[in-house]
Order: sequence, then C-alpha cells, then structure tokens
Amino acid sequence: MIGKLKGVIDSYGDDFVILDVNGVGYVVQCSTRTLQKLPRVGEAAALAIETQVREDAIRLFGFLSNAERDWFRLLQTVQGVGSKVALAILGLLPPGDLATAIAMQDKAMVARTPGIGPKLAQRIVLELKDKAPAFGHVDPALAQLAGDDEQASAPAPVRDAISALVNLGYARPQSAAAIAASVRELGEGAQTSALIRQGLKELAK
Repeated sequence: MIGKLKGVIDSYGDDFVILDVNGVGYVVQCSTRTLQKLPRVGEAAALAIETQVREDAIRLFGFLSNAERDWFRLLQTVQGVGSKVALAILGLLPPGDLATAIAMQDKAMVARTPGIGPKLAQRIVLELKDKAPAFGHVDPALAQLAGDDEQASAPAPVRDAISALVNLGYARPQSAAAIAASVRELGEGAQTSALIRQGLKELAK
C-alpha cells in the first residue's frame, strides 16, 4: 500500500493531479480544496495517500495532511458515504471545521456539500458525533454547548447570550460556538451583555 508520495507536479485534471515521482506519474484524486492549495506544475509537492484496491482498479487519493486522510477514512464508515462524497465534504470543510460541525451536531453545515441531502447529513453527524473530538481536537466547551440539554445546564448568562444571538438570526450551533469562545476569552463570571458583545466579535471573524 502507498501511504505517501513526494515528487513534482506534472499536470492537473478536474479532480486529480499527476505527481511525478522519479519518472513515474501517479494519478492522485484530490478534493477541490487540496487541488487549490497544491503548487504549480513543475514544483515539488508531498501528499498523504489513501490506496483503495478494487477488482477492476487501484485508486490513489491524496491529502494535505494525515488528519485529512483520517477523516476521509472515517467518513466512509457511514452508510451512503463513498469516496466521492467524502472528497466533496473535505473539499468544502477542512478537518477542524468538519470536526466542530459534527461535534456540535451542525447538520446544516455538512449539508452545504453538493450532493448531500439533509438525511445523509444528519446520519453523518449522528454516527460520527462520538468520534469527532478525537479526530479534530474539538474544544470540549463547544461540544458541551452543542445541544439543548447541555445549554439548559449552562449558567444563566451563557444561556441568555446564546438565545440573544439566535434571536439576531444566527444558527444555534454558531451561537453556541461564539459564546463558548467568549467564555474562554472573558472568563466564566462574564455577564450576558459582555458575552453578547464578544460573541458578535467572534461571529465576525
């Protein structure tokens, strides 16, 4: 199995790159985000590789990091998610954003991926919710505020600040993430008004 390739960019296709490794051109399929971040033709590049062996073909998938490759593998453990869908998700969401979306059960963010409907997005976040923090180093504060049950047990200023951002039109997961970041910034004793102001700053980043 091939786990890594290091060589020179030979050419690009719509969804792949040909990497010249000592005179051998490897066709490596990549997400759109990965292709955009690779260097120009003739320049050196290195990719983490996932090798998939089928009866009729051997396919290579390339990633900018081992974490991205791990997510590619993990996504395909969900029924209905094949290599094409997994690449599409990673083309839209880098590993950190994907981990946060899943940990916070933000199916709407996952559903932004072309070709993924609400049902599949919900299945992805539900089946991978216990694995996301391990893969993405998600801040426990974000995951803690992800659902209504956890928010109910949060301090009153935190609950009120989240509600205020939701009333301003922000999605609940976004609001929870912004207020969690605000608590880290201002401290657990911060009042609602201060949390709201800081939360709006976080959302504007």
